[in-house]
This record gives sequence, C-alpha cells and structure tokens, in this order.
Amino acid sequence: MAANPQIALSGLARALIQQNRLSEADAVSCTAAGNSGGGFLNEVVQRGLISAAELAMFSAETFGYPMLDLDAVDDTHIPRSAIDAKLISKHQVVPLSKRNNRITVAVSDPTNLRALDEIRFQTGLSVDPVVVEVGKIAALIARLTENTTTALTSLIQGDEFDMDSMGELAEASEETTAFDAGSADVDDAPVVRFIQKMLIDAINEGASDIHFEPYEKFYRIRYRTDGVLREMVQPPLALRDKIAARIKVISRLDIAEKRVPQDGRMKLVISKSKAIDFRVSTLPTMHGEKIVMRILDASSAMLGIDALGYEPEQKAAMIEAIERPYGMVLVTGPTGSGKTVSLYTCLNMLNKPGVNISTAEDPAEINLPGINQVSVNEKAGLTFAASLKSFLRQDPDIIMVGEIRDLETAEISIKAAQTGHLVLSTLHTNDAPTTLERLKNMGVPPFNIASSIILITAQRLARRLCSCKKPLDIPMEVLLEAGFSEADLDGSWQAYGPGGCERCKNSGYKGRVGIYQVMPISEEIQRIIMTGGNSMDIAAQAQLEGIKDLRQSGLLKVKQGVTSLTEVLATTNE
Repeated sequence: MAANPQIALSGLARALIQQNRLSEADAVSCTAAGNSGGGFLNEVVQRGLISAAELAMFSAETFGYPMLDLDAVDDTHIPRSAIDAKLISKHQVVPLSKRNNRITVAVSDPTNLRALDEIRFQTGLSVDPVVVEVGKIAALIARLTENTTTALTSLIQGDEFDMDSMGELAEASEETTAFDAGSADVDDAPVVRFIQKMLIDAINEGASDIHFEPYEKFYRIRYRTDGVLREMVQPPLALRDKIAARIKVISRLDIAEKRVPQDGRMKLVISKSKAIDFRVSTLPTMHGEKIVMRILDASSAMLGIDALGYEPEQKAAMIEAIERPYGMVLVTGPTGSGKTVSLYTCLNMLNKPGVNISTAEDPAEINLPGINQVSVNEKAGLTFAASLKSFLRQDPDIIMVGEIRDLETAEISIKAAQTGHLVLSTLHTNDAPTTLERLKNMGVPPFNIASSIILITAQRLARRLCSCKKPLDIPMEVLLEAGFSEADLDGSWQAYGPGGCERCKNSGYKGRVGIYQVMPISEEIQRIIMTGGNSMDIAAQAQLEGIKDLRQSGLLKVKQGVTSLTEVLATTNE
C-alpha cells in the first residue's frame, strides 16, 4: 500500500516500517490520528501495536541515544524553568539537567528534530536527547506543568470549582462581606477563581503558607507543607500582575503602591460554620511583587494540648504554670516553630467567662471569641508597650504579648507579672536557658527576671512519620554520636525512617509534632540568675533537675517511632 503523500511520516515511523515492527498502513493511520491531537506514539501504544517500553528501547537502539526510566527521576530536581513551558507542552519534552552549555532533555521521539531545534534556539544550549517512554513523560509533564490556561478556562465553566460549595473570598473589614467574583471584569474572572482554587487546594493539602513568586522568565506558586516548600504550578508569566492586584484588592491593600512592602488580611468562608483567615504580605522584588499568604486556621488552637506533642511531665509542668494566678510564661523558638499555636492553645484553655484576657499581637493571627485581641500598629503609635499600658488600666487577669522585642516591653510585662497578672509571651532564642541571658542583655535586672518568670518552654517542629514508615538499622556509633546513651540502646525499641505512599505523596512524612524543652524556674535556677550565672550554668542545673533539652526530647520521639533520627538532627542542635 502506498503511503498517503499528504501525510508526512516521522523518522521513527519510517524506521519502524523498515524494520518490520509496524505496517505502513498502521503507520499512516496512527500518524493521521496523532496529528489531530494525540500524537503518533500515543496512537501506536493505545492501539496495542507496540508497547511504550518496546518503542523506547527501539528508538534508543536505532538512533543511538541513551534510554532512561523516568520512575528513577526525582521531580524536585528537574530544572523545569530551563525550557519554556509552551515548548514542554507542545513537544512533550522535559529538561532533566543543565550543566555548562549543555542541556539534557527527555524525549519520547528522538527524530522530532523540530523540537530539538526549538529548544536549542530558545535556550542557546547544546541539546542531549535521552529516550523515555511516551506514557511516563506525559505523566511527568502533567505533574510538573499544569496547563494553567486550561485550568482557568475550566474554572470559568465551573468544571473544577464551584463557588457555592467550595467557599467565598471575603474582604478583611470590620463587617466582613462576601467577595463576589462575578463583579470582577470579564478578563479578571478566571484569575479570581484561580486564586480561590489555589487557596482551597492549599487548605486541603494542609499547607501553612502560599508563596506567589515572580521571576524574570517564569512565575511559580509554592505551598509550605509540613515545613517544606513544594512547587505546585507555574501560571503564565503574563498573569503575575493580575494575580497580585486581585490578592491586594481582597486584602484591602493599595494596588497602586508597588514600591514598598504591605501587610493585610483576607478571609475564606468555607461554610456557615467555618472560615479561615489569611495574613497577606507583599514584597517588591526585581521582577514583580512576591506575595506570601499565611494560613491562619483557628481550629489549630482548638486541638488541645495533648495534640501538640508534650511529654506527660512537660504537659504537667506547662499546665501548672499557666494555672498560676500571676507570673510570666515564655515560649521561645525561631520563626515557624509553632509558638503561636502553643500560646493560643494555652489561651483557649484559660478562656473562661470569669476571666479577662487581653492580647497584643503583630498582627493578631487567630481569632478567639471571648479574648480581647489588639493588633499593634507601629506607625500609628500603637506599640506593644503602649498596648500593655492600656491593658493594665482595664482590669486584666491574663495578658498575652505577641513578642518581647525591646526593654520597655520587657519591663512592662515583668511589672504586670509581679503585680498579680499572668503574662504569656514569646522570644526568639534557641533554647530555654539562653532566654534568661537574652533578657539580661536587653537590660532587665536579674532580680526582676528571677522574681517574675515561672516557666520557659523552647520548641521546634519536626515532621511526623507517615503510617508507611519503615524500620531502619542504624549503627550504634551513629546513635551514640546523636546523643543516645548506652543504656538507651538496650534493643527495646526500633528506629524508623520515611517510607512513601499516596497519603504522604511519597515524602514519608505527614504532619508535624512539637519537640519541647520545658524548664520551670526552680529556686536553684533563680539563685544562678541572681548571682550572675550564664546560660551554660542554667543549662547544667536544668539537666541536674531532669529537664530534657531539645535534642533529648527529639531522641525520645525517635524511640517512640514518631519521627526519624534525620529529622531530629536537622531540627535540634546540641
């Protein structure tokens, strides 16, 4: 049968015909069908003429290119921005690595010279093709580069997003009103719904932050889940200004101001009984405004102290401290270590009809009914210190200060703790003993520190192992070096590491657990403070009193099979 002169066969199709792996009629038929959208190789595989693995092996052997199994490729290390997203989608190619002036590209049809030429022209690099299976490269591209244009179109049609059932954006105002996507311009309607979809997906993923990041040649959106940032989608670069403007509108920010950072809030109403707040921060960068949205889910403060990961003796010490009528309780740790959730959990336990609780925060993050929350405003003169002075004139029982940043705030907080009020606050320090030294360095007299502070808790967040965890055989020397004692290595427990399943998206981790150092201020520690002792003296005394430091608490979580040794070593330091 003569080939249809109007249908041009690819080099791979001709090679298959020449080596009797495919009939000329089938080649013409598959090429004609593939030209309408599916592609020649997809047609061959779907019709069962040749398997995808056989096609890849044939292409590699015939044309002298290496073959690669994409199952062995780590998606997170793929330099997807090296090739324009349109070329990736158009030619079904994926950049695998980029070194010096060469780029390695995964292709299913190495005879597609047009694709290789366009990549060479767009990147200015020499192209090294690697043959892969057609089905696997299609699946990889679907994971890496969601076609945002298609997604937006389907959003307009309601295929993927139902406004009524999925939630509404609401402006952060005194009287929250639902934001109506239908009131936007026609051109902006898909952007509005796309943003809503991103927010819903982030909540469903359990993300804590959403990053909208513009760069010179691409625009990406990343979620921080369990403390790790993961890229989710790369919308068209042309949408960056519309996305930024829409987020600023619903966060009550100045859309005309792009030169300075701005902070705002917005609300996503999931249902009549559930709404989630977002704290919005914009930052001018070289290629546009980067926007980070912190997800503030009030339900996280309602989980109770048992869900946070305190050991029984730590929990008992914490509860005893916050039930005291006066004194100061400090929660310390770096940004993102869960201090806010810990404080709000304590406030939720103390929030009773007979108690007057006031908080000063920058800004107020989680809304708790029954608590008087104040967002500080430095520009307007509403500082932490000014808020505290007002609190003391309003008959408070419990005061929460978002952060002690300066001597004035520290002195007023300590004065309140010494005059019959329970004060909760945070400091950015590495552990509990160094917190006391930090206050001394601020200028707080040792007597005031010793007489007011009743407990300090330092904390970190470690990723919790998923149920797919697998046992590990860790050498004894490694365990001893990590901090385990010889008595701990009695064979009564098993160390575990990450596995990988659909539930944890093959990361091996799902959720996070707190690692704590809970240090009540004993009389002996008070004496060390009063006599000018340093943080090392305090830490030594705490060890004598049986207080676990962060590393020891983390190792206990390893023994319990809650997290991995690698995670503990990464989140704690000796």
